[in-house]
Amino acid sequence: MDFNYLTAITFLPVIGAVLIAFIPGLSPRGVRRMAAVFTLIPLALAIIIFVSFDRSAAAAGVIQFEEKMRWIAALNAHYHLGVDGLNLPFALLTAFLGFLAVLISWKIDLRVREYFGWLLLLETSILGVFLSLDLLLFFVFWEIEVIPMYFLISIWGSGRKEYSAIKYVVYTLFGSAFMLAGILSLYFTTGTLDMIELSQKGLAMVQSIMPASAIFFFILTAFAVKLPVVPLHTWLPDAHTDAPTAASVILAGVLIKMGGYGMIRLNVSMFPEVARHYSLLLVILAVVGVLYGAALTMRQNDFKRMIAYSSISHMGYVLLGVFALGQVSLAGAALQMVSHGLVTGLLFAMVGLVMHNAHERDLRKLGGLARQVPIIAVVFSIAGLASLGLPTTSGFAAEFLVFVGSFTSGIVPGIKVYTILGVLGVVVTAGYILWMLQRAFYGPVLERFDGTPDADARERVYMFAMVAGIMLVGIYPAVVTDVLKLGISPIAGMLGG
Repeated sequence: MDFNYLTAITFLPVIGAVLIAFIPGLSPRGVRRMAAVFTLIPLALAIIIFVSFDRSAAAAGVIQFEEKMRWIAALNAHYHLGVDGLNLPFALLTAFLGFLAVLISWKIDLRVREYFGWLLLLETSILGVFLSLDLLLFFVFWEIEVIPMYFLISIWGSGRKEYSAIKYVVYTLFGSAFMLAGILSLYFTTGTLDMIELSQKGLAMVQSIMPASAIFFFILTAFAVKLPVVPLHTWLPDAHTDAPTAASVILAGVLIKMGGYGMIRLNVSMFPEVARHYSLLLVILAVVGVLYGAALTMRQNDFKRMIAYSSISHMGYVLLGVFALGQVSLAGAALQMVSHGLVTGLLFAMVGLVMHNAHERDLRKLGGLARQVPIIAVVFSIAGLASLGLPTTSGFAAEFLVFVGSFTSGIVPGIKVYTILGVLGVVVTAGYILWMLQRAFYGPVLERFDGTPDADARERVYMFAMVAGIMLVGIYPAVVTDVLKLGISPIAGMLGG
């Protein structure tokens, strides 16, 4: 390709951040408009490459829109970007939510330049993680993401915002230290940082430095923190709850998906035999996460914290699908990440609107809002029903694939029992979602919320855009799964799934 689409998609947001920071005399309104332009263009380019993606070439294992040039010659490190069936949907999702996050942030009036600068840098770092095909480049983008998220939470957050921001940084850097050790072990043994090449070399490549299982768990630790996997999950409710609304949308929508994506791209793809050997342990952790996360969610009274805990449960489905190691379960896990990004992103956006308009987030003090804010109530209900897996929504399609794929996988012993236990999480999810909707929006109308404004025209744009995505994937999941399976099939072939 003559035009470097992936470089443009990745770096346009940070270019916008630099311009916002250094153009003198830029008004807050100008900052917002510039942020919108520098996130809308990457979204348009991401849609172009998604539509132009050659399915037949991808089926043959061809990396598309590839950009590769020598970066650090002494380390044999390359600036290497490319897309296949696995990372393309996540790049599109990130660009989509990145643009919507700007719209969600339109009413931010505290240190507007800094806020949008950090928000755009955050988008670039996440896009870089999904599009990188060099391990060192992948790690650099992975680390950059910590900086803007720390400032977004600690300055524009609420509650114990400094504590939550530092806790997020500590957990992330803890996992990153293990990842770096794993990456260095791979490099010292093979002399390459090329992720595609490493996935093709197989297990034997890493035996001379340390056992392959050790490197597998070094790398897995970082992804387990990010997903998160119980018991490494405690940063997530605090970060979600205290982050500003747009940061919560990005955090839930795409940032934690870096963990699931990394497990498939690095752990399962590069260490198929190790993944098979430890699959039972990780499936058990997945079921624990599903049920424990759902149980914790039932105990919450804080609107935002309730949705935060629900993410722990829903990411358990991702872990279950990944380490059931079947082709259908892996595709279901990837689709669950896309679906959760849309659904929970919308839920956090709606909670942000309720908090901003009604000035209340305690479910014990809310009630009857459906009559005062009918549009918010309807959209919130759609997002909630998608979260519990209602047919025709993306949540149903994703969970169905995860459960069917896991149940029929012949790789993990006793997988049928663990899948059935995982299904029980859906029942609990239905309970807390319906309970949440009832407490907040239905029941007796409370006079103190009279005059609460409903969603305005700009807010309806991002609300309806996410609803459209949820319904599109739910009614016609092939729009995503036909692409995902092209990246999943070669990995499943190595596993025998």
